[in-house]
Amino acid sequence: MTTDPTDVDPYLEIGRKLFAGPCDFVLGAARLEQLPAMDRPEIALAGRSNVGKSSFVNALTGRKTLAKTSNTPGRTQQLNYFDLGGKAYVVDMPGYGYAQAPVEQVRAWTGLVKTYLRGRRSLARVFLLIDGRHGLKTVDGDVMDLLDAAASSYQVVLTKMDQVPKGERDARVADTLAALARRPAAYPELLATSSRDGDGVVEARAVMARLIDERR
Repeated sequence: MTTDPTDVDPYLEIGRKLFAGPCDFVLGAARLEQLPAMDRPEIALAGRSNVGKSSFVNALTGRKTLAKTSNTPGRTQQLNYFDLGGKAYVVDMPGYGYAQAPVEQVRAWTGLVKTYLRGRRSLARVFLLIDGRHGLKTVDGDVMDLLDAAASSYQVVLTKMDQVPKGERDARVADTLAALARRPAAYPELLATSSRDGDGVVEARAVMARLIDERR
């Protein structure tokens, strides 16, 4: 007899329903005073430029809202807020590791993010997206240093795992977990995903849905 996976973890179905509902852009905050009230849990998404963050959110929600909004000029240096069915906010952080932005703009963004991480009581967890083809880079380590210093819980999401040779996937996961074990604010489990194939997306929804329930 085949076991229904939702019988094992009810959050697989709860997560599916949550992300199948509305997920609407609310605002882009460039300054701390522009942030909305801390009246619901917040899940933040961070990652290097071109790590596949928009594709990941498209896969989670089944829509292209985030990708479209993130491509709008003037919003690339902001914290973009999305209302997840009135139950939580998904906060899209601009991609880091870019070279085109002026130094003053990068400094302003870094200051905003530091303040956000340290003072946002409603922040449940940061999901840090890492390109599975390349693993952790120096710039990722710099961001993890920032998260560790802020004592802000974060969980790694390996993206584009469908493009990693099958014989190398287990080693990539093991190497990443070993690096995270030395990080005080890192969650000890990671998510291996492929937005193209849908691998790991159901599990990611479940993790986020459980986290939202625990924080509400």
